[in-house]
Amino acid sequence: MQKEFAGKTALVTGASRGIGAATAVALARAGCERVLIHYSSSFEAAQETARRVRVFGAEAELIAGDLSSEEGICAFLASLGGRARAVDILVNNAGSLIQRAKLAEMSYELYDRVMTLNAKSAWFVSQSVAPHMAARGSGAVVLVSSIAARTGGGTGATVYAAAKAAVSAFAKGLARELAPRGVRVNAVSPGTVDNDFHARFSTREMLDAVVRQTPQGRLSTNEDVADVIVFLCSDAARNVIGQTIEVNGGMFMI
Repeated sequence: MQKEFAGKTALVTGASRGIGAATAVALARAGCERVLIHYSSSFEAAQETARRVRVFGAEAELIAGDLSSEEGICAFLASLGGRARAVDILVNNAGSLIQRAKLAEMSYELYDRVMTLNAKSAWFVSQSVAPHMAARGSGAVVLVSSIAARTGGGTGATVYAAAKAAVSAFAKGLARELAPRGVRVNAVSPGTVDNDFHARFSTREMLDAVVRQTPQGRLSTNEDVADVIVFLCSDAARNVIGQTIEVNGGMFMI
């Protein structure tokens, strides 16, 4: 895989921690020459991701941007600028529940932030990058969905689940549009991952309940998901197009 990824540039959104950070490091380990690391507000965490990427000999560059608003998306894409033309691998990972809110508690502002961060940003970052891949006749786009897209999510996570369902739909629609031009689009759907996301939004009791229901008997890790993303970007997945791959230790099977 080192030869296959040699000379390639990857852009990973939401790469300061969690699945995004693990993916940036995994792509560097696989042989990418350059990794563009998007982050929102966690500059120190993004610096640590960059340090880990450089351990494997890859260049690392940080690009800030708040993808939870249209203005933030536009500002990020302006900062990305001409580097969008060089991206061979795009991983649309940026996303968050932001906060749990039941039907009666959901405000217009929170609804828009959740939808924009998880779905709208993935669409418009892809719009900025994928046409350049298509012009070259090659490239890979991976979107990060969620098991919530299949199940509707936990209490207070319905809008997040809907946004992630949109992401899974994007993978299919964009795959049909871009595959004839040499660009493969797929998605991964993580289950419950033992990371900062669930440290913030889930209780220990909730996580223990997931472990009891998971055939593998453990929560997923950031690296479990990152390794599947690298596979989807590789030539080993050359005939995998428009799929959403479940990565959850057997918690949800299709």
